[in-house]
Amino acid sequence: MRKLVDTFKALSDETRLQIMTLLLEQDELCVCDFVGALGQTQSKVSRHLRYLYNAGLVEDRREGLWMHYRISTQLDPEQATVLAALAQAVGDEQKRELRAALEQWFAQKEATGECQAPAATPCC
Repeated sequence: MRKLVDTFKALSDETRLQIMTLLLEQDELCVCDFVGALGQTQSKVSRHLRYLYNAGLVEDRREGLWMHYRISTQLDPEQATVLAALAQAVGDEQKRELRAALEQWFAQKEATGECQAPAATPCC
């Protein structure tokens, strides 16, 4: 029961819901991708990702200085059920808006070769 409580607490924030919605549609995203798509600071995004990580919803992978996140491959059955419901519950318009923001970020990142992180350091 504790894992389920932690899962719902982790999903009780709008930014974390947006992060999970993006991850449900993408295999893996770099922290800078969330920063660019959501218009949040790197520190705020990292804090939310750590919360999701501690709840067991995401797993991370380091590539140089950058952390990449994906949906955990070790979800409990209850967590998998909640995430499947989340994928259905998020409206199409909300998904379109997030997808468009992410695609706009990808285009900017490709054009500049840089992340939108505070120091605009090279990414991924």
